Amino acid sequence: MLRNQLFKQAIKSKVKSQNLKQLVDGFRSKSFASIKSVFALCSLILPYSTFHSKVIKSGLVSWLLVLGSWFLISFTNPTYKIAKLKYNGGGDWYANRTALPNLIDFCNKNLGTQIAAEEAIVEVGSGDLFNYPFIYLTGHGNIVFTQQEAQNLRKYLLAGGFLHIDDNYGLDKFIRPEMKKVFPELEFVELPANHPIYQQKFKFSAGLPKIHEHDNKRPQGFALVFKGRVICFYSYESDLGNGWEDFGTYPEDNLTTREKALKMGANLVQYALTQ
Repeated sequence: MLRNQLFKQAIKSKVKSQNLKQLVDGFRSKSFASIKSVFALCSLILPYSTFHSKVIKSGLVSWLLVLGSWFLISFTNPTYKIAKLKYNGGGDWYANRTALPNLIDFCNKNLGTQIAAEEAIVEVGSGDLFNYPFIYLTGHGNIVFTQQEAQNLRKYLLAGGFLHIDDNYGLDKFIRPEMKKVFPELEFVELPANHPIYQQKFKFSAGLPKIHEHDNKRPQGFALVFKGRVICFYSYESDLGNGWEDFGTYPEDNLTTREKALKMGANLVQYALTQ
């Protein structure tokens, strides 16, 4: 959708040099909104290169190829980070220590992303939250958001950010009331198996996969949806993060299940960057 919007915007403005300059300047920003634009426009360049003779005559293709070359040069090195959310309340926000680095490596290799290899750590109430397009929250225990933290997280999500809450067993009774502070008007809804979040590069026809067994309950993927956009995905009774950790961390680890976990995580990252 974002790719089509950018293309239509470029046609409408007749690709004036000033507009292109503003577009490029925007891409140089470190904000997650610009990261999404880069991710989308890179996939736009080739499919539309022969779209219409008028488009070609307008010089759009030439400009897009120039931009494409610039992207290839500029994004050879890691260009942004994703972060783990540090919260108060006593819960182990630091759980699954090797999970995000392994997911990042998988995404860079399989999605072509250029995410920095090491995760960032960011506090709920910090202004730095807005530097990251994807935030990961996990743990087993208590979570407490202050009013300021809840407001900051709300602003981040409404501005285009994405939060993945990963139940590491026992998180449910703590996270639900805290997210009510953030979005009192919203309820977690279970996403159907045909939702786009399960239909990114990797297809999950049955929805969220089961990774780590706890109570013999089925895995469920819940979401907070604001004006049609999934702003928060909550993986419950799945424990994706356990599957992202170094192989052999848990006695029951197997390569098939770990691959499912990494693929589902990659879908979340892809969805967050392109929705």
